[in-house]
Amino acid sequence: MGWTFIQPMHINDIDLNLLRLFDAVYSTRSVSRAAQLLGLTQPAASQGLTRLRTLIHDPLFMRSGGGVQPTPKAQRLADPVRLALATLEQALGETAGFDPALSTRSFHIHMSDIGESRFLPELMVALRERAPGVRLETRPVPREQLNEALDAGRIDFAFGFLPMVRDAECVELLHDRYVVLLRADHPFTRQRRTGQALLEGLRELEFVGVRSHSDTLRILQELKLESRLRLVTEHFLVLPAIVRATDLAAVMPHNIATGFEGGYAIVEPDFPQRDFAVALHWSKRFEADPGNRWLRDLIEKLFRT
Repeated sequence: MGWTFIQPMHINDIDLNLLRLFDAVYSTRSVSRAAQLLGLTQPAASQGLTRLRTLIHDPLFMRSGGGVQPTPKAQRLADPVRLALATLEQALGETAGFDPALSTRSFHIHMSDIGESRFLPELMVALRERAPGVRLETRPVPREQLNEALDAGRIDFAFGFLPMVRDAECVELLHDRYVVLLRADHPFTRQRRTGQALLEGLRELEFVGVRSHSDTLRILQELKLESRLRLVTEHFLVLPAIVRATDLAAVMPHNIATGFEGGYAIVEPDFPQRDFAVALHWSKRFEADPGNRWLRDLIEKLFRT
């Protein structure tokens, strides 16, 4: 009977880019998404993964339902590889430093359309003064993918009311509450009601809801007002024009509603769980990165109340 001798792997055999590829595939559970994340073509990512499989003597990932699943060997490697990459990124970042006045770095931020409208103007003014070469790009990410996107470096920050983001660092910027926005001459505004009478009076209204801000729909569901929904949109910014032109009412954050100029009335029912906090989230993996630290400090100074 013959014996097969497997040459033990040495650290010199491993290209750092192969470890980055491994980490990206493990995080995304997809070779194509990992390739996109790393700026590679799909064939290049597949070839790199083949090289790594040969070096480690393990398939690492198996095809499964539209993606890949890690083997037991890959699961044992995942945390040490991620920790090693994070340590190296942190060390290199601290060595390189970050000079905002000279930097041309691009930062990617998850933010809703209403968040863009509320926060980007002031942030861009501050960047023009302090870091004129720095570039921002908003990248809306499906909420269920936010943890992965932060940890993989696909986005640098997630900005908003995002209770689904866990195992990440965050700082609360401001507290807000949900209110009802109506056109200024809406018949509902002529009746002065408070407390339970105001909540019950909402049954007289018809509503427009926003799919991307699910808590506005949650409030309507908890008040059993789903049957009063006449329109569901994807974005907040279309609401002022709709509310002004119709009798429809919109549930939205008070901080946003007060920013619409002229022609609107705000009603404040005592909604269930109406209070919430807007926060800035970032991955623990990039906690010590000088550029990440500089920008989050700037955002905190501008918007924390």
